Amino acid sequence: MIDFDDVSIAYQGADGPTLSHVNLHIDEGDFALVCGRTGSGKSTLLGAVNGHVPHFTGGRLSGRVRVASFDTREHPPRDLAAVVGVVRQNPLAGFVTDTVEEEVAFGMEQLGVAPAVMRTRVEETLDLLSIAELRSRALRSLSGGQQQRVAIASVLAAGARVLVLDEPTSALDPTSAEEVLAAMLRLVHDLGVTLLLAEHRLERVVEYADRMVVVDGGQVSSGTPAEMLATSPLAPPVVELGKLAGWSPLPQSIRDARRRAGDLRQRLAGLDPLAFPREAAPAQREVAANPALGLQARDIEVAYGRVRAVRRADLDLPAGEVTALLGRNGSGKSSLLWALTGVGAREGGTWCVGKVQLDREPSQARKLVRMVPQTASDLLYLNTVAAECAAADSENGREPGCCRAILDLLAPGIPADRHPRDLSEGQQLALVLAVQLAAKAPALLLDEPTRGLDYPAKAALGKALRELAAQGLAICVATHDVEFAATAADRAVVMAVGEIIAAGPVSAVLATSAVFAPQVAKTLSPAPWLSVGQVASALGSGK
Repeated sequence: MIDFDDVSIAYQGADGPTLSHVNLHIDEGDFALVCGRTGSGKSTLLGAVNGHVPHFTGGRLSGRVRVASFDTREHPPRDLAAVVGVVRQNPLAGFVTDTVEEEVAFGMEQLGVAPAVMRTRVEETLDLLSIAELRSRALRSLSGGQQQRVAIASVLAAGARVLVLDEPTSALDPTSAEEVLAAMLRLVHDLGVTLLLAEHRLERVVEYADRMVVVDGGQVSSGTPAEMLATSPLAPPVVELGKLAGWSPLPQSIRDARRRAGDLRQRLAGLDPLAFPREAAPAQREVAANPALGLQARDIEVAYGRVRAVRRADLDLPAGEVTALLGRNGSGKSSLLWALTGVGAREGGTWCVGKVQLDREPSQARKLVRMVPQTASDLLYLNTVAAECAAADSENGREPGCCRAILDLLAPGIPADRHPRDLSEGQQLALVLAVQLAAKAPALLLDEPTRGLDYPAKAALGKALRELAAQGLAICVATHDVEFAATAADRAVVMAVGEIIAAGPVSAVLATSAVFAPQVAKTLSPAPWLSVGQVASALGSGK
C-alpha cells in the first residue's frame, strides 16, 4: 500500500537531508507505528505519504513514494485526497464546519460524491466510530477524544484507505486515548484500512502495532515491535522494566509484563518503594518543602456562561515541590491554572503566594505567578532567540544575560540568531521556561508541557523542574502524561467535573488509581512502585 524507494528529502538552507535513502514497505491493512526523537524527521515522513512534502512544503525529493497506484511525484495532494486521510494533533484547528454531521460530509462534497452515496456513507461512518449520537453537536462542544473520532470519520467517509495520524492522543487523557485507539483498531481489523501513526507515548500504542518504523537522524528502519524495541533507544516503561529484569521476549503490554513479573515482585518484597528515588534527585536540595511559602487557593470558582468549569476548588502548591494536576479532558485543569494567574475568568475564591494575598489585578499576580500555556510558542513573538532573552531581562528588571544563562541550563547550544519558530518543540518549551523564570516568580504553572516531547526530552524537563523546585519554587504541571507525573512530581492532584477529588503524595494517588497508574505500578501492584528508575535503585541497593 505504501512504498518508499530510495527516498531522500532535503530542505533549502538545511545542513543535510531530513530523510536519507529511505526504503520502506507497508502492506495493506498494517498498523505501522512511527517513532523517533523530536526533530528526527517523522513529520516529513508522514507528509511525504500524501504528497504534502514536497508539493506544499518545498524542498527536494529524490527517489519515489507510491501510495496504492499513485506516484506522489506525478500526483499532487488533491489527487491523493480520496486515498489518504490525514489527522493531526489538534483536530479542531482543521475543522471547517460547525456540526459533526456537516464535517463528516464536507470532504465528500469537495470530491463530488453523489448525494445518495454521501448520505449512506455518513450514516455508516457515524455508526462505525460510535458517534451517531453526536451528529447534531457543535464541534467546539465535544471532548478531545470525540473531536479526534470526528476527524477520523471525516477522512474515512471520503473514501480514505490510508490514514496518517500525527500524535492523535497527545492532548487526550488516558480514557479518551483508549477510545480513539479502539476506533482506529476497528478500522484496521474490520475494514483493512492501512494506518500510519506517529506517537511519542509508545506506552499507549506499541502493543497494538503490526510494524514499528524508527526514524533516527534521517535514517529509517522498520520491523516488528519486538525486533525494534530490543535495540531502540526509545521504549515505553514496561519494555525498559523487561530489559532491567532480563525478560525474553520483552513484554509489550501490561498483561505480558504481569505474567512474567512474579519473580521480580518476590525480589522486591519487603522493600519500601518510598526509600528509593523515582529518578535522579537534584544534586543538592536547597530548601525543604514548605506549604506556607507556596501558593494556596481557596474556593476558586470559574464559569463560562452557564457552564461551571471549576467548583469551589482548594489547591495547595508547597514551595519546594512539583505538583501534578491530573484529570480527564474538560475536568477544569486549564481553567483553574489560568484563574491562578489572574488573567483567566474567576467568579469567586481567594489565593495567595506566601503571605501576599492576590486580587483581581493581573499585573500583581503576574509578578508572583508565571504560566507556560499548552502551546508554548504562543508566548514567543520576536525574531530571534537573543531578542526574546533580552526582552525578558528588560521587562523583568534583570541583568542582561540572565535569561540566556537560564536557557543554557535548560537546553544548551541553541543559536542566538535562530528564529524561535524554527526551534523544536523541546527547545521552544525551554525558551519559554527561561523567559518566565527570568521574572523570579515564586510560583510556576505549566499546562501540558510534554506534548510533542520524546522520552529523553521529558526526562530532561522533569530534571529541570525538580531542580527548580529544589531552589524553592512552587511548581504545578497540568498533564495527561501519567508516566511523566510518576517520575517528575512529588504530589498529585486529581480533578473531575471542576472539583478536586484527590490530593496527596504522588505514590499514594497514582499507585492506587485504575486510570492514572503508570505502567510500572500496574505491573508490580499492589506494591506502589512507580518507575523503572525506582526499581533499578532497589535492585542495586544490595538489600
